[in-house]
Amino acid sequence: MNLEHLVKMANQIGSFFESMPDRQQAMADLASHLKRSWEPRMRRELLTYIDEQGGADLKPIVLEAIHLHASTLQ
Repeated sequence: MNLEHLVKMANQIGSFFESMPDRQQAMADLASHLKRSWEPRMRRELLTYIDEQGGADLKPIVLEAIHLHASTLQ
């Protein structure tokens, strides 16, 4: 799966969770969704992108959720 597609999917997921009133819960739920729904290779590729390139193309909620919950996504 290419990185552009992963970023697009992560941002679509982020758009859904952005509408939740409790941002902390939204970020936890977003990370949980990635853990449950994405295969490990996809999560590793996204984490590598953030580590190496900063994740500038990701929505702020996605980037923050991944930073807060990175240990559960590995």
